[in-house]
Amino acid sequence: MLPKYTLPALAALGFAFGVFSVIRGNQPIPIAQPVAEPANSPFPSFIAGAGIVEAKSQNISVGTPLSGIIQQVTVKVGDKIKAGDILFRIDDREALAELGVRKANLAKAKAAVGEAEASVNDTRNMLELIEAVTDRRAISKEDLDRRRNAHTIAKARLESARAQVLQNEAELAATQTTLDRLVVHAPVAGEVLQVNIRPGEFAPASAGNTPLMVLGNLDQLHIRVDIDENDAWRFRKEGRAVAYLRGNRNFKTDLKLVWVEPYVIPKRSLTGDSTERVDTRVLQALYSFDRASMPAYVGQQMDVFIEAPDASATLPSMPKPGTAETRS
Repeated sequence: MLPKYTLPALAALGFAFGVFSVIRGNQPIPIAQPVAEPANSPFPSFIAGAGIVEAKSQNISVGTPLSGIIQQVTVKVGDKIKAGDILFRIDDREALAELGVRKANLAKAKAAVGEAEASVNDTRNMLELIEAVTDRRAISKEDLDRRRNAHTIAKARLESARAQVLQNEAELAATQTTLDRLVVHAPVAGEVLQVNIRPGEFAPASAGNTPLMVLGNLDQLHIRVDIDENDAWRFRKEGRAVAYLRGNRNFKTDLKLVWVEPYVIPKRSLTGDSTERVDTRVLQALYSFDRASMPAYVGQQMDVFIEAPDASATLPSMPKPGTAETRS
């Protein structure tokens, strides 16, 4: 048998363990330290916005005007390209076969023109011989009319043959245009940022979520800043702006305003969740900075602070509707 104090001792130990668990569970969870300290604004009054780095020419999503199987990709990521350089080719065997048919049809039409010209010359000579007879009793009027009609028909056939040549030339040019469209060229000079196609893959002509290829001019980088519509009225073009690199606030650079898009748009969601609903609208401002001043990459997010008047400031006086200022 167990000693008589065993059960009370176990109960006391269980009670003590429960009290210890409750006390330990009620202790506040220590706040995790951030991997990198967030950036602070250098301005006493400012607008904060998230900026995305993009190329000077903006990020150009290259597509194809005609769907088909990729035959050849002539560039790779990081290649420097010039305007007009070949980026990739679509399978052109069907178009080449059609081109051969068009050339054969054109050659046949040109031969028909030569035949029609010979027929016109023959009927003209026969008509001139008959018309040269002075004695009209030697030839009947019916024979004369037949010769004239034959000459008219020969000339009409010649015009038809020439029109057929023009039609075949147009068809040949259309097929050649199709061949040219199966070869995709660089629209601007820049650098290949992304390649999402491989030989043998199908390239759709319709717009998709993933571009076939992305190009951009990286001579100078731009930052597209989203300014919340609630702060849009405080934005001033002459205000100074500074960008900080996410992950290391020691990297910062002064920004120069390029332009402001005067159309407020819905904020783009960066989570990729198709069910997310975003009601915020933003004003987009584009700034430039020296690429050598910061190790930034296209598509990278940055923290941007723009100098702005205090939120308690009053709006500048606006002209009344109907005055000369609004009409000018």
